[in-house]
Amino acid sequence: MSKSNLRRVSQGLFLLLFLFLFIQTESRGSDTLGYPVKLFLDFDPFIFLTTVLATRAQDIPAAFFLSITIIIITIILGRVFCGWVCPLGTLNNIVGSFKTRHVRKPPFYLHRIKYYILIALLVSSVFTLQLAGMLDPISLLIRSFSLSIYPVVHYGVRAFFDGLYNADIPGVVHISESIYSVLKKSILSFRQPSYHQGIFIGVLFLTVLGLNLVEKRFWCKYLCPLGALLGLLSRYSMLKREVSEGCTSCGMCDTVCQGAAFSENREAWRKTECLACFNCDDTCPANAVSFGFGRKKVPAMDLGRRRVMLSVFSGVAAVPLLRSTPFSKIPSLNPRLIRPPGALGEEEFLKRCVKCGECMKVCITNGLQPALLEAGLEGIWSPVLIPKIGYCEYRCTLCGQVCPSGAIQRLTFEDKVKVRIGLAMIDKGRCLPYAHGTPCIVCEEVCPTPKKAIWFEEVMVKGRDGSEITLKQPHVDLNLCIGCGICEAKCPVGSRPAIYVTNIGESRSETNQLLL
Repeated sequence: MSKSNLRRVSQGLFLLLFLFLFIQTESRGSDTLGYPVKLFLDFDPFIFLTTVLATRAQDIPAAFFLSITIIIITIILGRVFCGWVCPLGTLNNIVGSFKTRHVRKPPFYLHRIKYYILIALLVSSVFTLQLAGMLDPISLLIRSFSLSIYPVVHYGVRAFFDGLYNADIPGVVHISESIYSVLKKSILSFRQPSYHQGIFIGVLFLTVLGLNLVEKRFWCKYLCPLGALLGLLSRYSMLKREVSEGCTSCGMCDTVCQGAAFSENREAWRKTECLACFNCDDTCPANAVSFGFGRKKVPAMDLGRRRVMLSVFSGVAAVPLLRSTPFSKIPSLNPRLIRPPGALGEEEFLKRCVKCGECMKVCITNGLQPALLEAGLEGIWSPVLIPKIGYCEYRCTLCGQVCPSGAIQRLTFEDKVKVRIGLAMIDKGRCLPYAHGTPCIVCEEVCPTPKKAIWFEEVMVKGRDGSEITLKQPHVDLNLCIGCGICEAKCPVGSRPAIYVTNIGESRSETNQLLL
């Protein structure tokens, strides 16, 4: 087997592993996940480095230190993670294989852009602004799959089998229902997932893939900050490329290179851009290209002093630009900014959250949604609980289990039920027993706390005709309500529930309290 074919096998296996772990990021009736679903994020050195910088290396999850393995491998073999492991890189390869029409390549210096992006993101992390997850390839892929691609696939599969069932074709329905039953137990979610911004996030992801039709592995060559970090480390790698005197300068190696490893004069070789795909070795008609271990002096990278300084300035300037909003100063100004149980204080939470979407994917009720501007621009795509869509399940602790950066702490059930993520409020102008003299006890019935956080006061009211009726009017016990939102989700008053949850009273804040 050639090195190129061996690489393709490796890419395929790691992509299948990624998809398997992605599908397993869901409750299967238990409050524990049987697989290390965040494994790829744990091995991500870019997320590790920016989290260390943003948090001043405080309370870093132990699993993050697995990324040191990738750093060591890169120093030995170069950017093999990009060429052999990265699932987004594999998808870029697959889409790029459909590029048949020759298009003029972008200028050779465009490969520097990813280094400028890396510098800006690292500098912003030094000033506690965590933006790495927005462009990190692993985080980007999980977020795109979780919030956009998977819901669309789920809907399409369900619609297809519903169509077969409704067609009621003799013999077909039995087979289709058997297949559908297997899919529901293995691949499909328990319920149809849906997310705000799903279309927008999906369009961004498809744009990343579509760029491969302009230039193969466009993202990997020109935009990926993780690739830039690994490129810097690969300057010191022991694996080197050699060209013998039999080289005829035919240019074949340039046409099959998956990185931007060849400069405009076709003679110099950029070690930092080589993805170790070995295409040049397998394709060379003169068998003049070979790879081996050794030490070879690598020329210094010329990124341009002015452009580097501009990148540094951009990283610094991003901090006041993104934080000069009222919500970023006082999160309680947005009462609907309800974070998952176990979330750190808002400032520390934003330093750690990499917007990967794992917590939203695993949420049983689909209540965790990607934020837009609820926490300012800095908090875009971070998780927010929207009770009207789905409440926080009382016995569920999955979101803390899948968070890779510790932004959401892993809680035991005993600890989780003591955490308040908000407080329920009653709108007496809409509540049926208060406003319309109509009996209703739904909010108390669904309240999950052992001692109900909602209690009733029995009052005698008179109707318009003078008749008297005894009603149970609900009240919220401030000491027992945990803000799970099930009362809001189940309230029978349409359009806007008569009971709603805000973030006031949350355990993670000492100041955002109803009674100071």
